Amino acid sequence: MALLNFRKRETEPAATGLEAMLRGHSIEVMPRTAEKIADFRALLAPGTRVYIAHIDGTPIEDMVATARRLAEDGYPVMPHFPARIIDSRATLADWIARYQGEAGVDQALVLAGGVAEPRGAYHSSMQLLETGLFDKAGFTRLHVAGHPEGNRDIDPEGGTRNVEDALRWKQAFSERTDARMALATQFAFDAKAIIDWADSLRASGITLPIHVGVAGPAKLQTLIKFAIACGVGPSLRVLQKRAMDVSKLLLPYEPTEVLTQLAAHKAANPESLIEQVHLFPLGGIRATADWTAAHGGADAAPVAAR
Repeated sequence: MALLNFRKRETEPAATGLEAMLRGHSIEVMPRTAEKIADFRALLAPGTRVYIAHIDGTPIEDMVATARRLAEDGYPVMPHFPARIIDSRATLADWIARYQGEAGVDQALVLAGGVAEPRGAYHSSMQLLETGLFDKAGFTRLHVAGHPEGNRDIDPEGGTRNVEDALRWKQAFSERTDARMALATQFAFDAKAIIDWADSLRASGITLPIHVGVAGPAKLQTLIKFAIACGVGPSLRVLQKRAMDVSKLLLPYEPTEVLTQLAAHKAANPESLIEQVHLFPLGGIRATADWTAAHGGADAAPVAAR
């Protein structure tokens, strides 16, 4: 009996930490993946922020329709505004007006986007923010991209100088806008790399809260493919190390370990900039939602299950 009690006490802190880490989490969808879900209320907890990724070539009508559907289901929606596929100020104003007028959207993830050649004059999130159109429309939240492992698009020769300069600009912008700002990061698998990056930002005077991107459950091969495409360095090594372990090779990856480590760091360092988790459903929305409901406690229970 004593042995069983000891094991119970040993596992409780990690479970509690994981639940705390998942509280207030967000998730990402695309119109083509969202249309496969019959009822989001059967999967997502009340108040889950849903980012809508804008992949180049997706019509704005599809983006707005997805936003409207999610908003009608009661979820706060945060569409992507990728600078490099927005060809003019008029287009940006039109997108903002459509999202706001048709779906009640008042928040945005503003980022450069993965397109090599800009469609118009915009090539960075900073240029979109400088237009003042989001502030003029009364957007209450503006998230920008964070890169725990650097970004070759921004620093093509390696290093982090340009990324750090951009962060300082965004920090200054956050101090002159009424909108709440945060850094939403690219997905990563190495907790130490994320923690070191967050600590370095705080030491340099950055105070923007961090919403850490992690991948939901998926096949290891799928994650390695995405990691290579997105250039996540230390994280790719974590996945490669896992691939060498035959006992784990055929098992789907789950973010339990990385989130437990982040939760422990956050509990020990409450001043950390790490605030919330943003889930990339690389193995499917349903798989990620089911895993979150199973590990996030009562707060993560879907609307339809309450």
